[in-house]
Amino acid sequence: MKRICVFCGSSLGGRPSFRAAAALLGRTLAERRIGLVYGGASVGLMGILADAALEAGGSVVGVIPEALAKKEIAHEGLTALRIVGSMHERKAVMADLSDGFIALPGGMGTLEEFFEIVTWAQLGLHRKPCGLLDVESYFTPLLMFLDRAVEERFVKEVHRGLVLVAREPTALLDAFAEHESPVVAKWIERNEL
Repeated sequence: MKRICVFCGSSLGGRPSFRAAAALLGRTLAERRIGLVYGGASVGLMGILADAALEAGGSVVGVIPEALAKKEIAHEGLTALRIVGSMHERKAVMADLSDGFIALPGGMGTLEEFFEIVTWAQLGLHRKPCGLLDVESYFTPLLMFLDRAVEERFVKEVHRGLVLVAREPTALLDAFAEHESPVVAKWIERNEL
């Protein structure tokens, strides 16, 4: 893997452990010589992630829409900063640049970005690994929801497996290295109804 995209909050969140996890992930990517692609901000978990990767000698590419460059305070010290026209363009550029995708704790934007990329994997548009760094069990309720979606037959079990989960960056990156995306039709068969 050359680059991994990380989705995370432009806010710090309420726990020091979220900040520590962002910094550890940034350092771990740099130590493994994996470039970071992220949302381009200098604030929140995004800023901590980018700064940690840069301080550890890593390559960091930020991608930020022009409209958010001032609100999220675009990071000026990156290896590269790409300013794009829209959120749609941001996500497409980040996806094209990346060989895998990780979500750290964050809000609605983090979840929206992560689940769009997981949906693309479900549809067979890419075969790149997608994972949650489950700091302090932040994503546990979300994982319970996904399990419920499988039980209620809105998601196939094999597609539920597209969301890799670990509590530590090294474990998640090791899971990424072993990952093979399934090739399965997305839809529940009519005869299964």
